[in-house]
This record gives sequence, structure tokens and C-alpha cells, in this order.
Amino acid sequence: MSALLEVSGVSKSFDSFKAIDNLSFSVNEPELRAIIGPNGAGKTTFMDLVTGKIRPDTGSIRYGELSRDLTKMSEAQIARAGIGRKFQKPTVFEDQTVGENLTMALAAPRSPFAVLFRRVDARAAAREAAARVGLEDRMGTPAGILSHGQKQWLEIGMLLAQEPRLLLVDEPAAGMTSAERERTTEMLVEAAKTRAVVVIEHDMEFVRRLNCRVTVLHEGHALAEGSLDHVCADPRVIDVYLGRSETTDA
Repeated sequence: MSALLEVSGVSKSFDSFKAIDNLSFSVNEPELRAIIGPNGAGKTTFMDLVTGKIRPDTGSIRYGELSRDLTKMSEAQIARAGIGRKFQKPTVFEDQTVGENLTMALAAPRSPFAVLFRRVDARAAAREAAARVGLEDRMGTPAGILSHGQKQWLEIGMLLAQEPRLLLVDEPAAGMTSAERERTTEMLVEAAKTRAVVVIEHDMEFVRRLNCRVTVLHEGHALAEGSLDHVCADPRVIDVYLGRSETTDA
């Protein structure tokens, strides 16, 4: 494995509140990583920084073999470079079918020949993307009548159709049934075999099922890192996260 994302000494403040405080963090390719921590720890701000929604006050965010500086790229440029993000609430085109949603999400063609053949290949590519997320039998179903879990899967499928190298996923298990959470676990584990997948999650049982390296954020910096059992045994993590109720948002 090689490092795909390198966050070095990044800080970000909003007025007097320091949301990210000298954060250093790296993700390999391929790798599945979970980020946990109390509300207000900086998890969402971290994703906003990586995707270019906001800029850091200090530090660097480097991506890929060429060590491209994400802080100097627009959100669209970052997305085209292969970084996809799934928000907690699924955002799909509810009036369009599953197949139409996936077709619209397919990676943009990169050559004139690809433009010529895209229409022919689009249906097969959309069906392949649907199969990745267990929706191949829902291709003609309007997205608006899917269950909450199926909408989450469709959005993951739409992101995977764009062939990202780094996929950022925010609380995918929220609102899902036990069976849906199990299927989502399998989906993310499979996706991480060929790319980097970073999952923000509060559901500890879901994180345990992912069976991956865990980073704990607290007050904008990495407090602990390792297996879930390792970080859960850390007295600092118990004190700031596992042993208290959460009252503020990230």
C-alpha cells in the first residue's frame, strides 16, 4: 500500500473556535479507514477541507503520486481528480429511476472515442454499478420510492460509478435496519479492495464490522489510532468519547 492522502499540520478556525488543530493524517491506497469521535471533534470539517469546500488556515493536504496540493484546487477539480464524497443524507434524483441516476453519475469520458461509444456502453456500465450495491433488480424503479437504505446504496453506487480513488462516506449506517447495515458493511469492504474508503461513523457495532484501522478525532486533532479494540481501551478515548454523552454537532 502507498499513501494516497497526506494531511500535514492542518488547522482551521471559525471565528474563535478551532475546528481543526494541527491535524496530521494519512490514508493509503487501497485502505478502509473509520473516523470516530465526539460531536464537535472536527470530522465534518475534515471532509470539507479534503473536498475543497473550505480552505485550511495552515498546513497542507497532498493527494496522489504527484502530491497535488488540494488546497489550491477547486471543488470540481478535486472531484475530477478522483475524490468522491457521500453526505449523511442521501442525495439522489428521486424522480429518475435507479438506472437513470447511475447513468448520469458515470465517469465523464476522457477521449473523443469514449464520447462516441459512451451511449452504447452506458446501460451496461450502469447495470454493473447497480450490481455493486445490490440494486440490479431495481434499475427501472424511481429512486423516490426506494427505502432509506436503498437510497444510501444508490448514492454509493453513483459515487462508485465515477471510479473515485478516495471515497469519503459520512455516517452510512444512520437510519438503516440491521440487515441493511450488514449489506452496507460488505459494500464498503469490497469497495476498499481497490481504492481508499474513509468512513465517519458513530455506530460502534458498524465500525467493528468494518474491521479496519480507526482514527479518533478530538478537538480537531488525532487523539488515538489503531484497531477499534486498541482505541477503545485508550483512557483518553474513554474520557472524551465513550464515557460521556454527546451534546454538540461536528
